[in-house]
Amino acid sequence: MSIKVGDRVPEGTLTEFIETATDTCAVGPNSFQVADLVKGRKIAVFAVPGAFTPTCSAKHLPGFLELADQIRAKGVDEIWCLAVNDAFVMGAWGRDQGVQGRIRMMADGSAAWTCALGLEMDLTARGMGVRSQRYSALIDDGVVTQLNLEAPGQFQVSDAQTLLSQLG
Repeated sequence: MSIKVGDRVPEGTLTEFIETATDTCAVGPNSFQVADLVKGRKIAVFAVPGAFTPTCSAKHLPGFLELADQIRAKGVDEIWCLAVNDAFVMGAWGRDQGVQGRIRMMADGSAAWTCALGLEMDLTARGMGVRSQRYSALIDDGVVTQLNLEAPGQFQVSDAQTLLSQLG
């Protein structure tokens, strides 16, 4: 059963490759509890089947980069790109795409949080293992207020422009 609008997101741990050390984060992969990240905040999330894959690299991530300032201007605190890849891959993909901190490149390496959301898909037959379905969502203080889930192989409703228009 997959998550739906009105549901609270499940507990989980995501990792992010940190490029520059801070007082609270070392350089390299750092783990974050989803509950801590979403508490009292509005988060725009878009999930992709995999880093460096064609649609994800040519359309999905670039669209959110292009509209990041407009999305934030509508009251969104953070934008997350989520994929079932490890933090090293997500960090490299972010560098390759010129993300430069505008989008958090969140790794769900073992698909644990993706499965808890009920938004996984099995691409084992294509040599990719369990991955995330393609979607975008708005999470407000831990509650899903928008969910744009793509049909398999499609890219029509999870784009940045659609989510921006839903922000009012």
